[in-house]
Amino acid sequence: MRLLLVTLAATTLIGCSDRHAGTDTASAASVPDITVPVFNADSAFALLKRQVAFGPRVPTTKGHAAQFAWMQEYLRPRADSLTIQSFKHTALDGEIVPMSNVIARFNPGAPQRILLLAHWDTRPTADQDPNPANHSKPIPGANDGASGVAVLMLLADMFKTNPPPIGVDLLFTDGEDWQAGDMYVGAKHFAANLPHGYQPLYGILIDMIGDRDPIFPVEGSSQSYAPEVVDRVWRTAERLGLATTFPRRVGGGVSDDHDALNAAGIRTINIIDGEYGTPVPPGTFGLYWHTMQDDVENTSPTGLGAVGRVLSYLVYSGG
Repeated sequence: MRLLLVTLAATTLIGCSDRHAGTDTASAASVPDITVPVFNADSAFALLKRQVAFGPRVPTTKGHAAQFAWMQEYLRPRADSLTIQSFKHTALDGEIVPMSNVIARFNPGAPQRILLLAHWDTRPTADQDPNPANHSKPIPGANDGASGVAVLMLLADMFKTNPPPIGVDLLFTDGEDWQAGDMYVGAKHFAANLPHGYQPLYGILIDMIGDRDPIFPVEGSSQSYAPEVVDRVWRTAERLGLATTFPRRVGGGVSDDHDALNAAGIRTINIIDGEYGTPVPPGTFGLYWHTMQDDVENTSPTGLGAVGRVLSYLVYSGG
């Protein structure tokens, strides 16, 4: 993903803007009485570590192939249907690069559906690393890649055991971080090849949610694209006592996979932490972003659990 605007708005509508604030104290009585399975943050973190163990998941590499095989093995017995959307991408230098989106569907006959997505590839260059010798190396991608996938994979397990009351499609996009000037490849391919009549209620992209000290302000483009979806998601977080983690202040706009989906008419927002390792160098997402420090030791279950709880509640409350 690429940061378009780094200045954060000063206004805070609801919740605390202090990144290091304590646990929220919202009353549990404010949460409507529905049955929501427990989202286990530690289990999600184990799935994050499993991905990092494959090595960098850059298209055409062994780590990418290993993760692709593992995702299919994991999702096939859990999803009601699994679709592999394979395609060949022509890179800027003319190289033909095979890539694949993975789509797991649950309750496929339901007329009302939501789309949840994350990218599963990792960046081929650590271009923001403080050590120039690392700039040509692929990043481990614990946060930028594995974190969002880990949450979706655990949700797949939850949906198998506890079928959702609405339709849910999990989209794992490839080629999001392919190379500068040639990114979001899988999302663009999916948006250009939607199934006939496919129109979910909305989409939610999750990206870089594994920081040890997570915070998810409203991403600026999401507020412009789909303010009603932003309100639904952040209101849910507040009901669950997560207002500090999901402050209502509007942050900078981020170019990411949600752009292609919005262009295709699917109102999609982005849950993203723009401060991976603070302090934040100007024009970046933090000290560990696109560096060799994007590793397991700089991630934790905390953000996975917060995002997983919000998405679980949205699904089991009917979207």
